[in-house]
Amino acid sequence: MAFILSSCSSIKKTRRPVYGNNGGGVTQPTTLTVKRLGPYVMEKPDKGDVDKYSVMMGVRKSDIRNGRLYSFIDDWMGTPYKFGGLDKDGVDCSGFVYRLQQEVYDIDNMPRSTNLQVNFIKRKYEEDLKEGDLVFFDFDGKQFSHVGVYLQNGYVVHASTRKGVMIIKLKDPYMYKYFSRAGSVMVEREGETESSGG
Repeated sequence: MAFILSSCSSIKKTRRPVYGNNGGGVTQPTTLTVKRLGPYVMEKPDKGDVDKYSVMMGVRKSDIRNGRLYSFIDDWMGTPYKFGGLDKDGVDCSGFVYRLQQEVYDIDNMPRSTNLQVNFIKRKYEEDLKEGDLVFFDFDGKQFSHVGVYLQNGYVVHASTRKGVMIIKLKDPYMYKYFSRAGSVMVEREGETESSGG
């Protein structure tokens, strides 16, 4: 993973799945599911997080609803990037997503690497993304070499190689050209499959 890995790549506002810069030709792998540890319970956010993230993302305070998500982000914000890292001393992009899915959404068996995480999503069009969905990027000519988590109003949280954990616009000029795929994590629940996050 090279460079800042800050925002998201090239998806046009058309009703087509996101494939990447080759314009198509990538076949969708069989979607796998992950398991949730129990019924998901969303917690009310604290006022400081509401004030901070509503301003940062240009949304109404009432749009900041998932206290677990924004508390987690606030706790990890600025954590430096470290390839293979999985804690506050340093974390890489897939490690950050792994920890977020585990601690925010109670996902029991999310894979650790981006090339496996991408197999656990139900693909979505860009305009249909919801909070908690995963967004993937192709850096250095490597497919699905970077991952972040969609928040709302076009913003993504991810572990940047240069600035650590940060929130950026999906359409950031640098990142957006590398954006290749996005979707919701598929969660197995007693014989059924549901989407995590939004």
